[in-house]
Amino acid sequence: MQREPGERLEPGEPIVVQYFKYSGDLHWRHDVEYLGEDRHGRWLGGPTGATVQRGNEAPIAWPSPFVQLIAPDQWWTLIYNGSHGGDFRIYVDIVTPARWVNGTRVEMVDLDLDVVQHLDGSVEVLDEDEFVEHSKLFAYPDSVIDRARTTAAELVLGIESGREPFGSDGEHWLETIE
Repeated sequence: MQREPGERLEPGEPIVVQYFKYSGDLHWRHDVEYLGEDRHGRWLGGPTGATVQRGNEAPIAWPSPFVQLIAPDQWWTLIYNGSHGGDFRIYVDIVTPARWVNGTRVEMVDLDLDVVQHLDGSVEVLDEDEFVEHSKLFAYPDSVIDRARTTAAELVLGIESGREPFGSDGEHWLETIE
């Protein structure tokens, strides 16, 4: 059933999250379910085995549960893995603000930079080289470059300090799908 962007979602409803590159090419896509909403935005959950696909590659079953926060009007989206996420407790993509195409599909443009928190607590910005390369190749406007860099710097501080939603809020939502 197709929904309008502002329509209320019910827990358990399937959601498609689609990332594009600035060029318009497909990037990542994953099938999750709506968990609920709080002061930070809409939380989505991918149980173990959730379908994840990179570009036009074959879909894979994700090996561990995760939750994703789609925060309104933010230039980032948070994926919280807790202690299950391989190398990363938190993975934050720098993106254009997410757009709900309909009530069950959300899209955004990946701007290459990622801010991660490793399981040991350390925080790092990833893919700076890709960001520089793509900002030239795809002619990112200066305002997008500045916003992406500023957002990454703010995220590092927020994650290091444990400011929500980068503290323990994600754990609560992760527990709802485990």
